[in-house]
Amino acid sequence: MIIKRMFTEPNTLLHLWKILVVYMIPFGGGIPAGVVLAQEYKITWQMMMLIYFISDVILACIFEPAMYLVMYYGKNSPFVIRFGESFKLMVTKVTENFGSTGPFALILISFGVDPMTGRAAANSAGHGFISGWAIAIAGDMIYFTVLMVSTIWLNGIIKDGRVTTIIIFALMMLIPFLIRRYRESRTKSTN
Repeated sequence: MIIKRMFTEPNTLLHLWKILVVYMIPFGGGIPAGVVLAQEYKITWQMMMLIYFISDVILACIFEPAMYLVMYYGKNSPFVIRFGESFKLMVTKVTENFGSTGPFALILISFGVDPMTGRAAANSAGHGFISGWAIAIAGDMIYFTVLMVSTIWLNGIIKDGRVTTIIIFALMMLIPFLIRRYRESRTKSTN
């Protein structure tokens, strides 16, 4: 259907491009806005996922060389060396709850933080370009799916894209904060 629309409706490619650009906004803020925009353009959820996947592949092509440049030029920098060691320690601490630094634990890092952190964690666990980005993108696609479904559902109720985007974005910021506070209070009460 979307392929047919691309040839019969001249603005379809422009709409897909706009959605891709919105998805490229860092830190997840573009996800609810991109989903609402896609709904306005009558883009299916499958196409939303494909466009988001493409945005992740573009991110991989930009971030990977930047990561290696920092590693290459930072190998003589005490700050970068300490940061790298701290990052490896963080990956170990985060993944020890899951028994290893295997793909599942690394996918959860990408889901919980962002794909760049997921890729850096996969790199520090010894994964190369393909497997590292497959892990990072898998976690990010799961995160996107949760936000996409939530945004579509809420927008169906509210019927106002701006309000939906603001609510989803606020929840994206608030829920992790509340989870951290809950875990901290639980840890304090058990000690």
